[in-house]
Amino acid sequence: MANHEPEQPQITEETVLSTEAGGLAADPLAAAADATVLGQSPVQVRPAATAMPVPGLPPRTAAPAVPSVTSPVAPATTPRTPSRPTAMPQPAAGASTLTADQITRFSTQFEAIVRNVSQVVVGKEQPVRQCVTALVAGGHILLEDYPGTGKTQLARGLARSIDTSFKRIQFTPDLLPSDVVGVTFYDQKTGEFSFRKGPIFASIVLADEINRASPKTQSALLEVMEEQKVTVDGATYDVPQPFVVIATQNPVEQLGTYKLPEAQMDRFLIKTTIGYPSHESSVDILRQINIGDRATHVSPVATGADVLAMRTLAQSVHIDDAIYEYIVRLVESTRHHESIAVGSSMRGALALTLCARVWAAADNRGYVIPDDVKALAVPVLAHRVLLTSEALFTALTAEQVVAQILEEVPAPAQSAAL
Repeated sequence: MANHEPEQPQITEETVLSTEAGGLAADPLAAAADATVLGQSPVQVRPAATAMPVPGLPPRTAAPAVPSVTSPVAPATTPRTPSRPTAMPQPAAGASTLTADQITRFSTQFEAIVRNVSQVVVGKEQPVRQCVTALVAGGHILLEDYPGTGKTQLARGLARSIDTSFKRIQFTPDLLPSDVVGVTFYDQKTGEFSFRKGPIFASIVLADEINRASPKTQSALLEVMEEQKVTVDGATYDVPQPFVVIATQNPVEQLGTYKLPEAQMDRFLIKTTIGYPSHESSVDILRQINIGDRATHVSPVATGADVLAMRTLAQSVHIDDAIYEYIVRLVESTRHHESIAVGSSMRGALALTLCARVWAAADNRGYVIPDDVKALAVPVLAHRVLLTSEALFTALTAEQVVAQILEEVPAPAQSAAL
């Protein structure tokens, strides 16, 4: 009787063709060399399974070597492009042009302004950081809160922390547009018409109680807040840079006030509230009752040129495509939410992107992560949406709706957003 012993597997022509059809190198060293060319770490190749004959079954051919990665490897005959890693501790090289020293300098300057303003408004670091973010991003701020919460003090403290021009406009029902932007008058001495600039020609303008002025006067700010220019009698004048409007208003007082139109609300980069101080902060304020005006006790810690330099650095902060997609999904969700009648415009997406860059650099990072977008979505988007009558009837607020959208829209994984 013949003794049947298992034969050793032979590499046949079929096995070679099967290996080449999969586009994989049969030699483990060749596979590692291919991975090195791609700029990846050498892949670990599992050895081909040995085809052992089984009685009663047709013989199996040897399986080609498979690298321990999920993405297929392109055939050797086609050009290979390196794939993007799914997880990395920082952005790819060249993604951000900021150096470590530039990011550190930005973060240090940002924190210096925040600490300086926090001496005026005690225990309110979050709204202070939001206002400084808007200042660096080049946007305007709307402070809406109850009387006596420190809205004007915060605006004046922020203005006094920057060594630049500052003007305050007290908005009243009899205020005219010419009182804001300026007026052209006839000079009898020279016999010519001259333009006298209004208080809007300052780097930081405090529009105190802005909702007390008539809609005609409020509309005088539309052009300058959007285009950084003022047109009077056909002539256009540029405002100084940096230029920021800090407006305040009370949400509860209706007598002698005019609601801001939606077009002007959309001009504000951030709308935030201060709220009442905590118990400990209230006690500290009472201990310093002799200090009447806290804003007069702070000195500038930055100049207008410093703010412009920080703005330029923020433009180089890296944002991955996954973050862009996330921002657009959030804005689009405001347009389809059942509680929102009018969603955010594209200006809201642009504002959220600008603020996220500044927020990331202030956190000593040269790249944006999803948490930066989450931290700023409510103050940037809430005032840009209009709720339905049903939502208003149930006492739902725009801030609550935007917070709900943040929970519903999935955020990209942080490793994939770097």
